[in-house]
Amino acid sequence: MKTDKNTVIGFALLGILFIAYFAITNKEQKTFEASQKHVQDSIALIQKAHVKPIDAAAVKLDSLRADSIAKTSAAGGFVAAATGTAQTQVVENDLMKITFSNKGGQIQKIELKQYKSFDSSLVILGGAHNELGYAINTSNQSTQNTSNLYFTALPVIKNADGSQTVTYQLKGENGQTVENQFIIKKDDYMVDWNINLNGAQQLLSQNTLNLQWSNSLHRQQYAVKYEKEQSYLAYNYVQKGYDDNRAARGANQNFEHPIHWMAFKQQFFNMTLLSKAPIKSGTASMALASNKDIDDNSFTDKNIFNDTASLQIEAPATAAISIPLQLYYGPNDYYVLKKYDNEMQNMVDLGSGIDAFAKYVNRWFIMPVFNFIAGFVSNFGWVIILLTIFIRLVTSPLTYKSYYSSAKMKVLKPEIDALKEKYGKDQQGFAMEQMKLFREAGANPLSGCMPMLLQIPIFLALYRFFNSNIALRGHGFLWAKDLSAYDSIIHFGTHIPLLGDHLSLFTITYSVTSMFTSMYNMNMNPSAGGQNAAMMKYMPYFMPFIFFFVFNGLPCALTLYYTVSNLVTLGIQLIIQKYILDHSKILAQINEKRKQPKQQSKFQMRMQEMQEQQKKMQDLRKKK
Repeated sequence: MKTDKNTVIGFALLGILFIAYFAITNKEQKTFEASQKHVQDSIALIQKAHVKPIDAAAVKLDSLRADSIAKTSAAGGFVAAATGTAQTQVVENDLMKITFSNKGGQIQKIELKQYKSFDSSLVILGGAHNELGYAINTSNQSTQNTSNLYFTALPVIKNADGSQTVTYQLKGENGQTVENQFIIKKDDYMVDWNINLNGAQQLLSQNTLNLQWSNSLHRQQYAVKYEKEQSYLAYNYVQKGYDDNRAARGANQNFEHPIHWMAFKQQFFNMTLLSKAPIKSGTASMALASNKDIDDNSFTDKNIFNDTASLQIEAPATAAISIPLQLYYGPNDYYVLKKYDNEMQNMVDLGSGIDAFAKYVNRWFIMPVFNFIAGFVSNFGWVIILLTIFIRLVTSPLTYKSYYSSAKMKVLKPEIDALKEKYGKDQQGFAMEQMKLFREAGANPLSGCMPMLLQIPIFLALYRFFNSNIALRGHGFLWAKDLSAYDSIIHFGTHIPLLGDHLSLFTITYSVTSMFTSMYNMNMNPSAGGQNAAMMKYMPYFMPFIFFFVFNGLPCALTLYYTVSNLVTLGIQLIIQKYILDHSKILAQINEKRKQPKQQSKFQMRMQEMQEQQKKMQDLRKKK
C-alpha cells in the first residue's frame, strides 16, 4: 500500500511539473511570436519605403498594349484596320444630318432637322452607343466584327439626282475587300446600305451574314412615362405580315420565321433595318435603361431603352457579292411610312387588337377631314375644335334620334309614375304593364341608347388618332405647350398613385363638362324606375371621375376634343329640346299610335309569355 501511495504522489508531481512547463513554454512562445511580428513589421516598413509606387499610367499602357495585341490577333488578314483613330464626317440632306464614323464604317447618329426633343435640341437617333456591324472571318482561326475595325473613308460622291454616296472600305492582305456603301437621297429618311464583299466565301461562314445591332432609344418627349409605354419592337413577317411585341417593361423577340424588316419603335420615331432578301432568323430585345420607375419629373436619364438585335441573312454562294439593305431613321408619320409600301405605316397605331376597326375609321374618315381642315387653319388647337364640330354635326341625326326617344319617355313619365304607384312593390306586374305601355305608344327605352352605341367606333378612333398623330407634336394651344403631351398646370413633385405627378387642366374641363352633359341627359331621359334607378342617378358623377384618372396622363389634344365635344353636345341638346322637339306633337303621335292595330314580333311575344309565366309563379309563391 505504501508503494502505491508513493507512486500516486509521484505521478501527481510529474503532472504539476508538466502543467507548469507548458504554461511557461506557452508564455515564452507568445513573447517570441510578438517579437517576431515586431521584427517582420519593421522589415515590411523598410521594404515598403524602398518599393517604387505603382505607375497607373504604365498599367493602363500595358492594358492598352494587351488589348492592341488581342485586336491585332483577331484582325488576322485585316491587321492594318485593327487599330486607328475614330474620325467622323457629316453628310446632310433636306431632312436630316447624318454623322458617319470610320470605326465600323457605319452611321453613328442621325439628327432630324424638322423635329425637336423635349429639351429644345434636335431629335437624335442613334448616338455614341449605336453600333451596327457584321462578323467576318479575318483568318482561318479568327473572326472579328466590323464595328471594331477602322475603315478607310472614300471621297463623298454627289450624284446627278441630288443623292450622295458615302463609302467606307477595308482591304485584306489576301486581296479580300469589305465595303459599306451608303446612299443618302435628297428628300428622304431612308438610307440605302449596300454591303459589298470580295472573297465572300472566305469572309462569311456558311454563306450567312450575321448582323449585330446595338443602340439606345433616347428620351424625346416631355411625358417620358407615356413615351416609354408607347415604345416597342415592331417587325414584318414574310408570310404573316406586320406584328409587334409590346411588353410594358421591355421586350424580347425570337424571329422563328423570315422577316422583311424589324424596328426599335418609340412614340413618335423609329429606327428600322430593312433587307431586300428576307432576314431568315434572329433575335431582338429592348431593355429599360433604368430599373427605377420612370416618372416625368424624377427621371433625368437621356436613355429610356437599350436595344440589341442579332439577325442572319442568307448570302449568295459566290466570291463577289452585294447585299442590299436599308436603314430608316425618322418619324412615325403615317403618310411618310406608307409611301414605302412595306407595312411600316402600321407602327402608327391608329387601331389594333380589340379595336382594330378603328384604324379604318381613322384612315378613311378622321385623317382626311383633319388634313383638309389643317390645310387652311394653321393652329392645330383650332383644327381640333373645327374637327369636333364637324363630327358632332355629322352624328347629329343619331343624336336627334336618341333625344326623340328620350322625349317620348318624358311624355310617358306620368303614366309610368301612375303604374309605379298602382303596383307598388310588385315589380313583375309593373314590368309587364310598362312593356305593354311602351308597345302601345310605339316607344322603346333602348332606342335612345343605340345611336350612342353607334358613335363608339368614332370615340375609339379619335382616342387612337390623337395618341399617335405626330403632326400635333410641339404645337401648343391656350395654356397647353404641346398638344401631343399632357397639359400640366400643377406639378406635385412626387408620384401619386393613379394620378401621377401632375394635374392636367384639359382633363378637368373634360370631367366637368362630361358631368354636366350626363346630368342633363338624365333630366331629359327620366328613369323608368325599378332596381337600377338608384344606381343610375350616380352615373353622371361616377364615369367622369373614373375617366379623370385615365385621361390625366394622356395627350391634351384628346381631352381638348372631348371638352369641346361635350360643349357642342350640350348646345345641340338645347337646340333640339327647345326648338325642334314639340312634346305636344309627340304626345299626339303616341295617341295616334295607340289607335292603330298592334302586331307583335316573335321576340315580343316570347318576352310577353316569359313575363306572364314569371307573374304566375310570383302569384303562386304569394298564395303559398
